[in-house]
Amino acid sequence: MTRSRNLGQFVALAVLWGGSFPAIEVGLEAIPPVLFAAIRFDIAGALLVGYAVVAANEWRPRAAEDLLAVAAGGVLFVALGNGLGFVGQQYTTGGVASIVFSLIPLLTAAFAWVLLADERLSSLGFAGIVLGLVGVGILTGPGLRTLRSGAVLGEAIMFVAAVTTALGTVLVRRWSTSLSSATLTAWSMVLGALVLHAGSLAIGEGPPDASLSPAVVLAMAYLGVASSALAYVLYFSMLRRFSALEMNLVTYLTPVVATLTGWLLLDEPVTASMVAGFVVIATGFAVLKRRALVAELRRVETPVDAD
Repeated sequence: MTRSRNLGQFVALAVLWGGSFPAIEVGLEAIPPVLFAAIRFDIAGALLVGYAVVAANEWRPRAAEDLLAVAAGGVLFVALGNGLGFVGQQYTTGGVASIVFSLIPLLTAAFAWVLLADERLSSLGFAGIVLGLVGVGILTGPGLRTLRSGAVLGEAIMFVAAVTTALGTVLVRRWSTSLSSATLTAWSMVLGALVLHAGSLAIGEGPPDASLSPAVVLAMAYLGVASSALAYVLYFSMLRRFSALEMNLVTYLTPVVATLTGWLLLDEPVTASMVAGFVVIATGFAVLKRRALVAELRRVETPVDAD
């Protein structure tokens, strides 16, 4: 029963996060991208701060290291990473965007190797990161050959978004903090939303359409409540039982959900370059994390002795 529950939560998290990419596409029909990202984290940040007050031992940052970690998470992870993600999805599909975002664990390992003294990267690990970048090249190759409708621009913006997200993740780890994951995420979302609102005003984005369609309102609610606040509460719960490697694997189920959802609901194409690029990126992750994957497989296959 426990294994079935864990698997169900793993799939549920991938579905919640995977569904965010098609939802962004729907909302972008009526709301400017940076403002849309800001509204998402207005909702999610408020809900998660409430969750932190109830569930966390320390519900707000106090020490200088706490503030630095919140700043890294809010500016790099939330504002730049997600804000650029919304901008990039104006020019490409949710499926492609989610595949580019599956680079984040590989990019995180690369930044950790450079910025964290206790992180080491072997030659095979370096090869795994290179494989991931090759996967992005495969994904963008058709767009480079045909220069079709700004797709290359969208993929490039999504890549920069993945880079800033990975960098923010590593800097949060570098500035070690006593804050719980829930508290750190909650206040990072609040700060990120404020930065996004400032950015939206700075670039002259206008307000949303006066009358939003039910689909756009549903997309906004889904992004703020389901794929952000609810998904992260589930994520924090799962962190107590799953290893970091297992949580990273959600990243590789998310593009499958995003691609299938976009195909079913938005009639988006699933191309050979998308499939090939995703497979190469996932292979790069497997090469990078080969020892941890083998250890996890052995742990799963080893029967637990009854008391």
